[in-house]
Amino acid sequence: MTASSFLLCGACHSIVNHSTFCWINFAVTSIYYNKHCFLHYILEKKFSYQGISHNIYTDTDTIPICLVQVLPVDYEIEYICRGNRVIVGPKVRKCLPNGTWTDLSQRSRCLLLCPRVWTSLENGRVVSWPLGPPVEGTVLHYSCLPSFILMGRNSTQCNKLGKWDVPKPVCHCKKKLYIGALFPMSGGWPGGQACLPAAQMAMDLVNNRTDILPDYELELIHYDSMCDPGEATKLLYDLLYTEPIKIVLMPGCSSVSTLVAEAARMWNLIVLSYGSSSPALSNRQRFPTFFRTHPSATLHNPTRVQLFQKWKWTKIATIQQTTEVFTSTLDDLEDRVAEAGIEISVRQSFLTDPAVAVKNLKRQDARIIVGLFYETEARKVFCEVYKEKLYGKKYVWFLIGWYADNWFKINDPSINCTVEQMTEAVEGHVTTEIVMLNPETVRGASNLTSQEFLAQLMSKLGGKNPEETGGFQEAPLAYDAVWALALALNKTVGPLKAKGHRLEDFNYNNRAITAEIYRAMNTSSFEGVSGHVVFDAQGSRMAWTLIEQLQGSGPPADQTVVIEEFRYLSQKLFVSVSVFAGLGILLGIVCLTFNIYNSNVRYIQNSQPYLNNMTAVGCMMALAAVFPLGIDGLHVHRRQFPVVCQFRLWLLGLGFSLAYGSMFTKIWWVHTVFTKKDDKKDKRKHLEPWKLYATVGVLLSIDILSLMIWQLVDPLHITVEKFTREAPKGDLDVLIQPLLEHCSSEKMNTWLGVVYGYKGLLLLLGIFLAYETKSISTEKINDHRAVGMAIYNVAVLCMITAPVTMILSSQQDASFAFASLAIVFSVYITLVVLFVPKMRRLITRGEWQSDAQETMKTGSSTNNNDEEKSRQLERENKELQKIIQEVSRKLSLFHRSLYSKYHLYLNICQEGSMIRRCRHFQKYDK
Repeated sequence: MTASSFLLCGACHSIVNHSTFCWINFAVTSIYYNKHCFLHYILEKKFSYQGISHNIYTDTDTIPICLVQVLPVDYEIEYICRGNRVIVGPKVRKCLPNGTWTDLSQRSRCLLLCPRVWTSLENGRVVSWPLGPPVEGTVLHYSCLPSFILMGRNSTQCNKLGKWDVPKPVCHCKKKLYIGALFPMSGGWPGGQACLPAAQMAMDLVNNRTDILPDYELELIHYDSMCDPGEATKLLYDLLYTEPIKIVLMPGCSSVSTLVAEAARMWNLIVLSYGSSSPALSNRQRFPTFFRTHPSATLHNPTRVQLFQKWKWTKIATIQQTTEVFTSTLDDLEDRVAEAGIEISVRQSFLTDPAVAVKNLKRQDARIIVGLFYETEARKVFCEVYKEKLYGKKYVWFLIGWYADNWFKINDPSINCTVEQMTEAVEGHVTTEIVMLNPETVRGASNLTSQEFLAQLMSKLGGKNPEETGGFQEAPLAYDAVWALALALNKTVGPLKAKGHRLEDFNYNNRAITAEIYRAMNTSSFEGVSGHVVFDAQGSRMAWTLIEQLQGSGPPADQTVVIEEFRYLSQKLFVSVSVFAGLGILLGIVCLTFNIYNSNVRYIQNSQPYLNNMTAVGCMMALAAVFPLGIDGLHVHRRQFPVVCQFRLWLLGLGFSLAYGSMFTKIWWVHTVFTKKDDKKDKRKHLEPWKLYATVGVLLSIDILSLMIWQLVDPLHITVEKFTREAPKGDLDVLIQPLLEHCSSEKMNTWLGVVYGYKGLLLLLGIFLAYETKSISTEKINDHRAVGMAIYNVAVLCMITAPVTMILSSQQDASFAFASLAIVFSVYITLVVLFVPKMRRLITRGEWQSDAQETMKTGSSTNNNDEEKSRQLERENKELQKIIQEVSRKLSLFHRSLYSKYHLYLNICQEGSMIRRCRHFQKYDK
């Protein structure tokens, strides 16, 4: 058994003392090995420095620990703070095999913790600096959310007593009126997918208006009812028995609205629905406080009957889903067709599975069929219709028109029919629907036209396909429902004030406020994006009916039709990369501002700040090139595309020359000065800065000249690459011709070869110079090692990216992703490597403060390097003068001492003692 070796690990270690003493736990670990056994033990000791006065050891003092001289590898020190102080910095340090401690660059401090309640702000935001627990020196910055006002100071600081220096501010806001809403995001009718964004749009506009409810703010509290009455019951209970009090309820889906409207009168609540068409909801005795911007489903029946009469049909069939909305609609249709002399020969219904009902329609030879069911069940019905062949020229289906436009193409795991089969089955069906979008270009109460509303809604949906978004057609009704409510509440403010009431006084027992809101709703009349909004005596809305039929593509063509289709860059990819590029530009601005602001600091001056400024500007130009790289024919017209090509070339070329050229110049200068013979060093050490700038200028001039020659001799233009034609499924008479736009010139490969060759040589030379100077240390350019690291990364990324993007040029997404991400990564690495260490040094060491104070003492107002050297020489001269004066003083004292001893010795000799020595002394004296 042999013992592992021990190392001498920092005989004296220190911690920062922020109290009269700190507790320190020492854990000494020794490990012994042999082939089969393992022994491990820990020795713990505690020491306390209670005898040290706090006046001696201040916040910046340290307590030396020299209790152990030789410490083993893996020796650990743990810092434990006293009382409510917390450790800031490394809590545990460990003895490393190289004889040093871990995290020596970071200090460990015991700081008082301020109350954490200051670190959060209701209805606002809190930014803490620095990050971490709120300890001494932490500064909090407060800001409020929109519609809120900050009352109090916008910042506070944690002092040495563990308290914040100012009271915590608060965010005051308008008085809120809460609306409880149920939006079905899934289920039979997922109308909330578009209706919720539309309602939120209206809510935002209302809250920003100063002429509508100026003292109030509407807030929507919504849940997903899934168009299920059972789920809605639980959610309604939560809305009513959970604070805050809701002044109005807004349900959607007829089955849910029926439940909510019937229960709402018990709480004196007005119910305003945006998507309920059940005729039963028009019963004022059963639903006394119910209003809706969606007309009753019975409004379709007169139109259907007129179509039956127009086409001379005397016999029809019906199939319905067994819910109240469809049952009551079908009852009304029976009465109307009976009056018109039309017979309902077959009447089928189903709950969840329509297979049997469809087979019965087929067996009883139904031809004219009225279907009443939700969208999800409609897909089930027509899948069975396809299987039973109950479609074609012999059949006409009448459906509800408020389904999504391509409802039959939506992927539904509950059916086993393909999209092609579903499309074939629904061919020729007729829909009747309420006109839900104002066809006229008029500005209503919201100051938006219907088309402007659709544009904003599309933006709110974030690029979702409207044809696959539930409730897109009903979205104008949800939008106008919020405006109807806001205008009605605004109308009640004056009458309520006259009676000594306010809207915020509403509770579920206050019938007076409910009655006033009811009167205001009942007299509503305004222009909305869905048309003129007015309610009848039953609370329902009147509207026009729209008739549509899904028809085929017309007569066949006499030859194959070729449709050209351009391939465009993925917008999600473009936006994602653009966000990173934008953040990189912001980082570049921060680095450039930092470098300019601290240019008078000696540490920054020794890094050649003007070259670093060029690097930052070049990095920002390279990142700016990402945007034109992602712009294609989807964004600009074909005639403008060559301009985009020019922007790509110039931004990327000049950005590379500035960023890489300035770094290359630094590393070249270091190599030139410090890798030559000693007799040449002194001659080259004093290279003027203008020569560095001239070098960058030469590199930049070469790029500008080559790009100008390229654009004058062989300008860039747009070329279109054609791919193999593709045949769409299900249509043999049409072929798709994929096309892709490129920036190119007549001799594109030649120009790229020249540019890539020149840049490649620079990159290889930069790598060589960085390798040669990796071990050199100089204050002339103190960041040349960081520059070398940046050059390595940029060179590797560029030399990989250039050939790969040429290979992937026909794949627009892959080519853009590879090129743009290479630019982004190389720029981020360059900025972080060059500037972050400087920021960290100045922040942690406070060097900018000492330089500023020195500047104030000397009265200097210039940042010139010669004046700085002059001040340094003056300081050194003064120090030398002090040393000379001290040496002269000591020589004078020594001379006096020697002179006094000489006279003493002479007196002794004259008195006759020590004759031999005196003779020798007298001889020596002569």
